[in-house]
Amino acid sequence: MENCQKRLWDKTVKMPVFNELHGDAQTDVLIIGGGAAGLLCGYFLKKRNIDYMILEGDRILSGTTGLTTAKITVQHGLIFNKILSSLGREAARLYMEANCEALEFYRELSKAFPCDFEEKDSFVYLTGGRDRLEAETAAVRKIGFPAVMTSKTELPFKVAGAVKFPNQAQFNPAKFFSQIANGLNIYEKTFVRELMPGCAVTDKGTVKAHKIIVATHFPILNKHGAYFLKMFQSRSYVIALKNAQNIEGMYVDGNNNGLSFRNYKDLLLLGGGGHRTGKKGGNWEELRKFAEKYYPDAVEEFFWSAQDCMTLDGIPYIGRYSKGSRDIYTATGFNKWGMTSSMAAALILADIVAGVDNKYQKLFSPSRMMLKPQLFINAGEAVINLIGFSRKRCPHMGCRLKWNSVEHSWDCACHGSRFSESGKLLDNPSNGDLY
Repeated sequence: MENCQKRLWDKTVKMPVFNELHGDAQTDVLIIGGGAAGLLCGYFLKKRNIDYMILEGDRILSGTTGLTTAKITVQHGLIFNKILSSLGREAARLYMEANCEALEFYRELSKAFPCDFEEKDSFVYLTGGRDRLEAETAAVRKIGFPAVMTSKTELPFKVAGAVKFPNQAQFNPAKFFSQIANGLNIYEKTFVRELMPGCAVTDKGTVKAHKIIVATHFPILNKHGAYFLKMFQSRSYVIALKNAQNIEGMYVDGNNNGLSFRNYKDLLLLGGGGHRTGKKGGNWEELRKFAEKYYPDAVEEFFWSAQDCMTLDGIPYIGRYSKGSRDIYTATGFNKWGMTSSMAAALILADIVAGVDNKYQKLFSPSRMMLKPQLFINAGEAVINLIGFSRKRCPHMGCRLKWNSVEHSWDCACHGSRFSESGKLLDNPSNGDLY
């Protein structure tokens, strides 16, 4: 059940608490969302002496950032051969550079904000077939990064091979972002119900702003950008095991919904069981069966689930909200790689709102061409769930809700909104409760 999950990062640090915003306010840059992207945007704007304000509907890190496995890596699955094939060498190089810069910022900031930062090698493995791994290795080398193809891993099962990225990292996100947040202009428990030109409406007032950054995981403004077609949401699951294997590297399956591995101190974080929100998948049961087979002496200490926004081409949407919107920006669609993506997004958006050209703007632009097969799959899902019968409908766009018996929630297969059994909003893009 959602409220019964035992979340690792929650237990490692006491998060700072911020006041609610009462009444009207004004700022140069309004940031909506107190996760990694929103907090980092605030941090970099403060460094530039730009007036800003962060509004968080619940508590900071209460969303996806607090549920991450916290790998800081430029290796986002087998992405580089896809970008190289579809967009060319320059685009692949820029994607690599943007994420390498993000990793380096974490490396430097971790010296000022101790957060169990550890240098680790990262691996994408496959249990069958080497062709995709060889193609990825060749693509990465073509853009100048020292990837290595290997057949040796620490995993407890046989693999066809793995692509190794050296000198990546992992950390404790709660320790890091709790320190980043201290001293920022943040208001918690301040839910934005509506966005209008130059202002955001909360339950207790209106905030006027020259520029607005929407960092709410899934963008909350339906009138622009067509994000309800350009993305879908996916759930994933994690269990933290004691007395399991000590793995020095960070591992993820190159296939969708495969398994993920990393250690945190004496715990093995085993991830997987994923599925599109509103559909069925392996969930924690799949992970527990795996642990029973390969780690029979292990004890489960923590378990939790997360939700991620998936884009049509595997590249996040960072920049102007839409072609037709002025002075409103977003960062979304991190495709399960939210740590480097959120840092890259904050660096890009800080430049944009400050009027500075950023060389990554075009690559990550939310308005780039998106005629991809997934677009039509997303549209088909929306039509099916709009016309299908259900006694409960999502207030976001009216799609039917499906009962998730594993997590005891009502889930929307169209756009990923989720609600507790009592109707409380758990995941957006809906901006209100079910009842």
